[in-house]
Amino acid sequence: MSPRAACRLEQLGFTEVYDYTTGKADWLAHGLDTEGTQAGVLRARHALRSDVVAAVPDEPVGEVRARVAASPYGFGLVVAANGTLVGRLRAAALAADPAVPAEQVMEAGPSTVRSDRPLAELAAVMRDHDLTVMLVTSPEGWLLGLLPRGLAEQTLGAEGRTG
Repeated sequence: MSPRAACRLEQLGFTEVYDYTTGKADWLAHGLDTEGTQAGVLRARHALRSDVVAAVPDEPVGEVRARVAASPYGFGLVVAANGTLVGRLRAAALAADPAVPAEQVMEAGPSTVRSDRPLAELAAVMRDHDLTVMLVTSPEGWLLGLLPRGLAEQTLGAEGRTG
């Protein structure tokens, strides 16, 4: 909204007026509330899981391996101190020397999606490409969680809608 519009809203008595300069796409990607015809669309954020194993870059692979073995997923993620997703540790990387730091064996820059993507669209992509999960990050690259295909399909079915 323009500064002029914000000023006018304040003059009309609105007490919480914000000048959100980054735009609608960023607003949606951060999972902020919306109104209108698309407000009820299920999105990735509605079926996120946060129980994925996350490691810091200098963490020894042996420590990560033990946590991954106890998790429902066969991989771990490498996350920087500020929350930015920097890599994935697949089974082959987890089989490395236990003393090696995660950042030395990780797959850098894994594919991600944003939390505002329509859930039906992502479920279809996962089915079409035989994917079991998608990694979900914020526009800043911060790890928000993962989207399992089964949970996406279950969420869509439970709501009785696909888009």
